[in-house]
Parts: sequence; C-alpha cells; structure tokens
Amino acid sequence: MNIIIFLMALSPILWLMVALSLLKLPALKACPIALVIAIVLAMSYWKMPLLECITGGLEGVALALWPISIVIIAAIFTYNLCIATGSMDCIKEILAGVSRDKRILLLIIGWCFGGFMEGMAGFGTAIAIPASMLCGMGFPPVAVTVACLVANASPTAFGSVGIPTVTVAQIAGLKSGEVAFATALQLTPFILIAPFVMVCIIGSSVKALKGVWPLALVAGVSFAAPELIAAAFLGAELPVIIGSICSLIITIGVSKKWFKDTDPKYRIESNGPEREHKITAKEATKAWMPFILIFIFLLLTSKMVPSINHLLSAVKTSVNIYTGEGAKPYTFVWLATPGFLIGAAAVIGGKIQGADAKLMGKVFVSTLKQMWKTILTIVTIMTMSKIMGYSGMIAAIAGTMLSLTGSFYPLTAPLVGALGAFVTGSGTSSSVLFGSLQAQTAVNLGINPVWLVSSSTVGATIGKIISPQSIAIGAAAAGLLGSESKVLNKTVKYSAVFIIIAGCIAYFGSWFY
Repeated sequence: MNIIIFLMALSPILWLMVALSLLKLPALKACPIALVIAIVLAMSYWKMPLLECITGGLEGVALALWPISIVIIAAIFTYNLCIATGSMDCIKEILAGVSRDKRILLLIIGWCFGGFMEGMAGFGTAIAIPASMLCGMGFPPVAVTVACLVANASPTAFGSVGIPTVTVAQIAGLKSGEVAFATALQLTPFILIAPFVMVCIIGSSVKALKGVWPLALVAGVSFAAPELIAAAFLGAELPVIIGSICSLIITIGVSKKWFKDTDPKYRIESNGPEREHKITAKEATKAWMPFILIFIFLLLTSKMVPSINHLLSAVKTSVNIYTGEGAKPYTFVWLATPGFLIGAAAVIGGKIQGADAKLMGKVFVSTLKQMWKTILTIVTIMTMSKIMGYSGMIAAIAGTMLSLTGSFYPLTAPLVGALGAFVTGSGTSSSVLFGSLQAQTAVNLGINPVWLVSSSTVGATIGKIISPQSIAIGAAAAGLLGSESKVLNKTVKYSAVFIIIAGCIAYFGSWFY
C-alpha cells in the first residue's frame, strides 16, 4: 500500500520526467499537466480543501514572481542591455583575449564566472548570464546549456550568499557553520569533477580533455580548496564567492601563461568587427560596469554588511496567502533582493555605457517578450511544488523512502534532496521541504544530523541539473525555447551519476563523521 501511495505522490514528478525526456514535450506544455495531476491528487486522496489548494498555489505564484522571476528578468535584461550598448562585444573580445579555445573560455565563463554569479545572486543567474554570453560568442546552444547546468550543480548549496545552507541549518536546529563545512566537504569531489565534465560536454568527447586537462584540474582545485577553507572558518555566506573569485584569477593566470596555443579543432573565431586599437582599461571598465556594480551592490547589501542589509530588508510587505494549518505570512522583500539589485546595477551601468531611458525601455520590453514563456513555466512549477508540499505529498515520498531503506537511508538522502530541487527548482526550497525530516531521520538512525542534512543539500544542488525550472532558464538564455527535452535528455545521465556518488559519500561518510 505504501508503494502505491509513494507512486501516487510521485506521479507529477514522474509525468514531468516522461513528458520532457520521452515525449519531448516543451516545458510550457508539460508543466501545466503536472500541476493538474498534483491538484487532483491533493484534493482527492490527500483531502486538501479547495481553499487551501488555491491559496497554497497562489503562494507558489508569489514565490515564482518575486524573487525568482524578477532575478531572471533582471539578469537577462543586464545582458541584453550590454548587447544594445555594444559593451558585450568588448567583454567578449576581452575574454577571447585570454584564449580562443572554447574549452578554456567555458571554464572561465561557465565555471568561474558562473560560480561567482551563483554565490552572489543565485536564482538562475549562474545559468542565464554565462549561457547567454557563451552563445553570443558562437558556442553550440545545447552543449552550453548542459555544461552550465552541470557547473551549477556545485555552487548552489552556497548560492545567494549562503541562503540554502543557512536556511536548512535553521530549520534543522543546527549550527550553520557546522553544516557549511560538512556540505563543502561532500561537494569537494563534484567541484573537482565538474570542470572535466564540462570540457567533455563542449568537445562532445573525452578526447576534448587532451591538452587542457591540467587547466581543468587547476580550475577545480583553485575553487574547492578556498571554498572548503572558507566554509571551515567563515561559515556559509562566503565559500562560493571566495572559491569562484580565486578560481577565476588563477585559471585566467594559468591559461595566459601556459595555455596560449589553441587547438584549431576547438578554436572560436571572433564574430564581431575587429577593433583598430587595443581595448583600454577605461573601455574595459565601462563594458564590465553592470557586472562590477552587481558584485558591489550584492556584497554591500548582504548579511556581511549588517547595517545596510537591515536597512534595506526593512522595506518589505507581509501578506497572508496560504490559509491552511501552519500558515505563515509570505513576505515580499522589495529592496534587499537580488532581482532589484541586479536591475539597479543594469540601469546605472547602462547609463554609464551611454544608454538613454528610451533604449532601456525598449530593451526591457523585448526582454519580457523573450522571457514570458519561461516565467509562465516557473510559475506553474512553483505552484505545483507548494501544493505538493502543503498537501503532504512530499512528506509521503520521503517517508516511504525511509521505511523502504531503513539503515541504508543515507544512500538515498541526497536523492530526497534532489527530488525537492527537481520539483521546486530551488536548493533553498528543497531545504525547507526536507531539512527537519533529514535531521530527525539521522537522530532515529544514530547518525550525526549535520552530515545527513548536508547530504540532502548536496542532493538538492545535483537535482538542479534536471530541474524543469533550471532547464527552462538555460533554454531561454540560449534561445532554445521548446527544446527543453533535448537538454533534459543530455543532463539526466550526469545527474544520475552524481546522485550515486553523493549517496555513497553520504552513506560511508556517516560511519566516520
């Protein structure tokens, strides 16, 4: 009977997997059907009252629009505005000046810069901005999207200045510093592996590692070591930010010194007009200004600067949306949210680059037209996830897995986290769904709860690889709307292998930690 309940609860997720991978339906068509399945089951078998179903779903809509969609719109607006002002051509030329090898550029932009964007903003920016930049440089869209999704599997745990890890620690009643270190420890193998996998993806073969595997190793080690140290001594807020910056500086330095020759097979040719003069420091700064401002704004308004953070965080509106048991007001934080800050940086940076209000308005409208399908997909997914969570469907999935696995549960703990991220598209939301469950399960099994909670967070980062929301963001950034199934078919194998590795780490590590 438990298996039947388990399969019923899992059916919206199973439908998405079948629809996207086998039926090859676009996410815009598959996700509303999954939502209908969730609503029918929640109201019939799980006896969820109509009003609670509606209000729970509306809370999902609110979360999808603010802060998630606003971040994505702001990120793509930033990129589109840089294109409109001509600054993106300058940025591409600067990066191409580091190397013309697409494998090296992928490591610098997709891995290092993408990790930085995840650490500072999260909510899809680490996929959207690097994918847009790389596609604009002539990279194959599907390969770029898959590579950026794989790259995002490691930094998510400490994304948005550590929100997922801090959140799960609070929910589980644990110290965030301890959870941060255990999470970083379990993520280290994936940080070391990811650059190699990315190179193989963009080169369509393991042979692509020839000649650049030492740089892939450098990119991984220079990210993993600082992240682990930061997690051990500074807590959950800074590991990815510090790791990505160290990796960016070291990877660029090493590539310019020892990887100057480009294999013709992997060479990217400039698709813009050649400049008559070398780019000056002033021109480079002007071109990078929106991204520089994003870094400054997000850093100054983060919890690392409490005075500014508290001031901006006070500008908020709390609304009672969900009406069911355990309902809490949903809070719209208007200023201290990545979407607003990225948008402000884009406007100020665009002004510095010479864009007037008319051009900005035109670019913003075109961005909305470009992104509306993605936004609708995300709204549908978040609505479904809230209904599944409030109705008890998510708890049924996790509870059945525990009863089936017993003492071997740690093997499946990352899978539970991955399922949460698959449904919600968010490492933080997965933490909210399963954090306390993982901690209580660990106590029941006599395992250190810090380790098991961390393994769930690791699983959530891996689940982001195949999350329909993440895939929709990547597909939109790469101009692949309607082709999400192609991306899913290529990413699912990496997610499966990573989950198996994470399960083994969680299980065997629980013996010693």
